[in-house]
Amino acid sequence: MSGAKSLDAAMRAAAVAHLDRLAAGRPLTSDDLAGGFLFQGERIPLVNPQRGIFKPRVMPYLLSIRTVFPRTGARVWYDDQRRVHEQIHRGEEQIDYAFMGSDPEAADNRWLREAMQSQIPIIYFLGIAPRRYTAIYPTFVVGWSASELAAKLSFGMPLATSIAALPPEPERRYALRLVSQRLHQATFREAVLTAYDGRCAISRLPERRLLDAAHIVADRDEQFGQPIVCNGLPLSKVHHAAFDANLIGIDADYRIHISEQLLTMNDGPMLEQGIKAMRGKTLLMPDRLVDRPDRDRLAARFELYQAAN
Repeated sequence: MSGAKSLDAAMRAAAVAHLDRLAAGRPLTSDDLAGGFLFQGERIPLVNPQRGIFKPRVMPYLLSIRTVFPRTGARVWYDDQRRVHEQIHRGEEQIDYAFMGSDPEAADNRWLREAMQSQIPIIYFLGIAPRRYTAIYPTFVVGWSASELAAKLSFGMPLATSIAALPPEPERRYALRLVSQRLHQATFREAVLTAYDGRCAISRLPERRLLDAAHIVADRDEQFGQPIVCNGLPLSKVHHAAFDANLIGIDADYRIHISEQLLTMNDGPMLEQGIKAMRGKTLLMPDRLVDRPDRDRLAARFELYQAAN
């Protein structure tokens, strides 16, 4: 590997390690991306906030691309803002990424072509909610069309070792399934937490980092298990665990039930104030009626709670 490529690979690895530490299981925010990363004492940007395709001046190759998640009612500038989630969930092996503007020879678009020709692994910041992203790495540019003003992307497996080239097709297909699962989880979580203004539906805890998006009906249920907001509840991790274990139940009138097993336990303020005190209270409701927990799903889930208790 040439000196320039070695330096580029080291910078790329530093960027990915920084993102892994930063994310720690949560979505990345626009502020996270704006902070850049450190390499040998120098701060290097991760993105250009005004453009979706970015190559830092100190790196010979493209570092990152970005697809934003449009705000409700906001203008959609590029087709891939609409299509990319659908393509991933459908299992398409190559994902569309629109060029910047209409000139294929503009610098941004040439960087995409150079990344394809050199098989450079890049970071794809894919929007999962307004101003929130998941980082997909390694992403490879596998197609570049001047006539269609678009590139094609494919994904590789996240690896601890250096990534030097586009992986074989079976590995890319498996990586796509992993990306689809992660995207499903991330978009569902963000949609549910946003609907409830980042608060636990049971305790009202207002810290996103301590909340999960719990399915009311498990996603393996073909009839009711869809990843939609009305099938989700934002719950703190302890309430989520209790809900999954049928130690907490919620009926179709949004009332909270606590199992006798927990009610007869005596083990400090967390249990007394955090769980037992919720008995008989009603869930926090989202502002939009369409986002409120579906009563039929709650009724089906409450039957499982009753059977377990």
